[in-house]
Amino acid sequence: MIGYVKGFLADSQRLPTGRVILTVDVGGVGYDMQVNPSTLSDLPPVGNPVKMFTHLQSREDLQVLFGFCTKAERDVFRLLIAVSGIGPQMGMALLDTLGINELVQAVVNANARVLARTPGVGNKTAERIILELKTKLSDWRQHSGIVAPTGGPVSAVQEDVEMMLMALGYSNSEISQALVAVGSTTTLNKSEDTEAWIREAIAWLSR
Repeated sequence: MIGYVKGFLADSQRLPTGRVILTVDVGGVGYDMQVNPSTLSDLPPVGNPVKMFTHLQSREDLQVLFGFCTKAERDVFRLLIAVSGIGPQMGMALLDTLGINELVQAVVNANARVLARTPGVGNKTAERIILELKTKLSDWRQHSGIVAPTGGPVSAVQEDVEMMLMALGYSNSEISQALVAVGSTTTLNKSEDTEAWIREAIAWLSR
């Protein structure tokens, strides 16, 4: 298995399907790999050195190399595709939609609604991911150096708070930032007062 590819970024292209393909030149050999669209913002300009952690998916009729900027993303991807019914494209979509921190946090906190934000991931699939990976990702996070986000509502009220803020038109990223900020700067961190969380989050978002 190819653990990583280190060379020069030769090309990047977005296919009509929406998938993004990078070509990394390693000693005159071009390695094509699929990456998430969000990865492009973390890459240097074409012609510059780059190191991509990779996972090679092999089938009888096809081999696809998937690329990641960090080893942590690659490791979480491998855990995801080990779950029954989760293929590599869904694994990539989960990472692209949520990012590694929010994805791991959602699984460890058993927050199926957050996982279901990903296109193609329904509640049953989200619950299966949680069932199979909650303990594994909790242990992995402790040994990986990934720091769990601080702040945010306790799990008993988080879903209600997020749903209300979404109904008010705020995006997923805005909601996540607001809840972490409110939990870090107020005394609500251990509170189950849903209305107080919503009120403080709206105040933070309206600054």
